[in-house]
Amino acid sequence: MFKLISILLRGRAHDAEQAFADCHAVPLLSQQIRDAAQSIQSARRSVAVAIAQNEQEKVQHATIVARITDLEIRASAALTKGNEGLAREAAEAIAYLEAERDASEKAQAQFTGAIDKLKGIVRASEARLQELQRGERLARATQEAQKLDVVVAGPGLATLDDAEETLARLRLRQSQNELTAAALKDMEGAIRPAGIIEKLANAGFGAPLRSSADDVLARLKSRITPAA
Repeated sequence: MFKLISILLRGRAHDAEQAFADCHAVPLLSQQIRDAAQSIQSARRSVAVAIAQNEQEKVQHATIVARITDLEIRASAALTKGNEGLAREAAEAIAYLEAERDASEKAQAQFTGAIDKLKGIVRASEARLQELQRGERLARATQEAQKLDVVVAGPGLATLDDAEETLARLRLRQSQNELTAAALKDMEGAIRPAGIIEKLANAGFGAPLRSSADDVLARLKSRITPAA
């Protein structure tokens, strides 16, 4: 019985953990991406340090090679002049430097291999990080869209329907008001004597109520002609 209870508790704990992770998946993903970005940045620094150390090793190697060459020339000159003691000391120094040179070359080879490997890891990690960042942006957009779907599918849908009905009634009422105003204007014009006179004048019956441009121009010409 105790074993079954233990298994059940572990199962419920696992389900609760999964439910919590699913509920907070987006912020969890964001933090995981930030952690990964920091790790990649640390890897970049490691590559930079390795490259710097390799460059130092190259400089040290060049110095060793130059000293070996110089000692060989000097040892040869000592042998030529019969000073074998100094030539032997130079030979011992050369042997020591040659061992240093070989160790430096080995270290450079190791640095080069490690640097190439690290660069490949960093490039692959950066590509994966970029893909994760794009996925995070898409996940956030999808989450917001799903929230909107929930709002629209729930009480928000009824609200939208009500708003559309209200807008339709408002437009109908405004249209009716405009038609009513136009009808009233026509009725007032038809009832008022001034309105009837205006209609008759506009139709060409009787003297016009307003001067036309031709009338004004003729009047101006009549003023100018006597003066000429």
